[in-house]
Amino acid sequence: MVLTAARHLPVMLDRTVELLRPRPDGVYLDATLGLGGHAERLLEASAPGGRVIGVDRDPAALALARERLAWAGERLVTVAASFADLAEAAAEAGVERVDGILYDLGVSSLQLDEAERGFSYRVDAPLDMRMDSTRGITAAEVLATYPRSELTRVLRVYGEERFAPRIARFIDDARRRAPIRTTGELVEIVKSAIPAAARRTGPHPARRVFQALRIEVNGELTALADSLPQAIDLLAPGGRLVVLSYHSLEDRIVKRTFVAAATGREPGLPTPLPAIPPPGGSTAPTPQIAILTRRPETPREAEITANPRAESAKLRAAEKLPPRNPAGGQP
Repeated sequence: MVLTAARHLPVMLDRTVELLRPRPDGVYLDATLGLGGHAERLLEASAPGGRVIGVDRDPAALALARERLAWAGERLVTVAASFADLAEAAAEAGVERVDGILYDLGVSSLQLDEAERGFSYRVDAPLDMRMDSTRGITAAEVLATYPRSELTRVLRVYGEERFAPRIARFIDDARRRAPIRTTGELVEIVKSAIPAAARRTGPHPARRVFQALRIEVNGELTALADSLPQAIDLLAPGGRLVVLSYHSLEDRIVKRTFVAAATGREPGLPTPLPAIPPPGGSTAPTPQIAILTRRPETPREAEITANPRAESAKLRAAEKLPPRNPAGGQP
């Protein structure tokens, strides 16, 4: 496989690096290494002594990233893992605290461009969609085994697909006749299920269905919700966390986690959890981070023109606060 610079354009690269503020003695963790575009800039900006820990569960991506970034030598450490296990991955790399963490969520350029992975609705290929192709259930198996009601839930919740019940019914009818094995077969089923008037406007009619199946196959939202608190714990005081998300479900999890960590509240709860005050202590919630982006930032028009995959990106960032002293103030 030939890897070219044109093939991989990291999203919001300059702004991401600006927020992470790499320095020559820093340690940075790229939780979604992919082809290493963001990691490459971090390694350059933190030379000569800065290090990057690159985490990815896709063996093909790890291999290509190591090849691209071989010039960095021991300054790059790669770990084959899901970011759901971020703390364990950091421990495997031999670090307890890091100065910056980046997530670039969603499907990577490598996965979209390799037709045989089954992520793209534009090329006919086996329905796989696993980010780690060595384990887990495939999209074809989801379509073959999930009850119709569960398919409806997946399409409605993860794809935010308004025609979810109708599409699930068409899938159910089709699989009774023959297994649905390829992306092309699924695209035709979705097109037949969506009313013609709805197909004439908006994005590709199968986009939301493919998004929903990909999220289900890879457990993406659960992994993200599990990972972000680990990332906050791993940050050294003053360290920064930057997250690039590509649809509202991801962004909602990021926003809620940031707000919870900035206010000392559990995600989704309207008030702080009750606490038993220590002797002479305070019951006030303890913020862990300061949010740096009041609203999510988005790419400039010029970047979207050069890299259409950046169009839906939303960036949020936060900075780890120093721990409070026992009296309740900052040390």
